[in-house]
Amino acid sequence: MLIRCGVLAAAAVSPALAQTGPQAAIRATLLQWTEAFNAHDSSHVCDLFAPDLRYDFQGASERDFGALCDNLRRALADRTESLHYAPHIHEILVSGDIAIVRLTWTVVLTRPGQKPATSEEIGLDVFRRQPDGGWKIIRYLAYPAKP
Repeated sequence: MLIRCGVLAAAAVSPALAQTGPQAAIRATLLQWTEAFNAHDSSHVCDLFAPDLRYDFQGASERDFGALCDNLRRALADRTESLHYAPHIHEILVSGDIAIVRLTWTVVLTRPGQKPATSEEIGLDVFRRQPDGGWKIIRYLAYPAKP
């Protein structure tokens, strides 16, 4: 999974998504994370994920919150590469305190002296409403659009 950053881009959102309620809160949470990551804000880069997170990325073993946050912080500290994330949210389905988000992340990797490389990661995120009313990812599956 690519995890380094650059500049914030606007997220493409399906017009069919609701503009209020849980869908809007989840969309805002995803965009806040994108902004924090792309701004190299390591103090908020783990805020999107619940402490009981489990995730699978194609080709890697199952990982948890600690592993993800370590990778994210390491990526932000590495100034030899730059990653820029931009989400395209396909749909947000909410049932009670659980939500499923289908999305594609466009990731642009920039290395000194090289042309930027763009890839897409398709994902399915499972969010759970938190005691404070916010939403965090508790599970996700991700894989490259082109293996």
